[in-house]
Amino acid sequence: MGDIVVYVTVSDPDGLDVPAIAAVSALDDDLRRGMYAYARRARRPVTRDEAAAAVGISRKLAAFHLDKLVAAGLLKFGYAAGPVAKVGRKPKVYEPVEESIQVQLPARRHEILASILTEAVLAEGSGEPARDAVLRVAGERGLALGEDERARTRPGRLGAERALTVAEGVLRRYGFEPSRDTRTCVRLRNCPFHPLAAEAPELVCGINQAFLAGFLTGVRAGSVEAVLAPGAAECCVELRQTR
Repeated sequence: MGDIVVYVTVSDPDGLDVPAIAAVSALDDDLRRGMYAYARRARRPVTRDEAAAAVGISRKLAAFHLDKLVAAGLLKFGYAAGPVAKVGRKPKVYEPVEESIQVQLPARRHEILASILTEAVLAEGSGEPARDAVLRVAGERGLALGEDERARTRPGRLGAERALTVAEGVLRRYGFEPSRDTRTCVRLRNCPFHPLAAEAPELVCGINQAFLAGFLTGVRAGSVEAVLAPGAAECCVELRQTR
């Protein structure tokens, strides 16, 4: 089952995951938090009566809070197995959703980095140097993202300015906090792979550049390139019009 991870530091609020914030906000209540914790500990679907007893409230009030947790995306509901009682219907039961919920400010996407490194390690047996495998996989991931975006939006031929606009929208969703410094340059104000980038800047910045270059190739933004331009507390790559 998924867990809830909340990282709160200083950030730009653009691009926040509103459903995730709503889910975390739903736990800012002792009763809901208690019932959610009980449902996780149970490791099975629980009834309204069981949840009510766990936190010492009435069944009716428990139903209200349980349904709030369902609406927030923290629990899912079904109906108890077995025959229907003579009067009424099968009781509702609740269990946690499998997906994890994360609110990270500023955005971090360590799962992308971990997935790239894992795939590269698995490919290392082919004789390809580890660093080359990592950069290749990063480029392939970016390429797939760019191709998916192009298929979804069908932007047609992309000049530099329009390509940068397309890139801004996608990279904002990935937590890069793009800033259009000029008409032909987008600076990425946040590194989703920080603080690992600070520990191994040459490797992680190379992964970042390969990922973003792959994205530009996939979206067919041939008039824009991803170049290394390290900056304090920012992404090490910026997108520029090719010369």
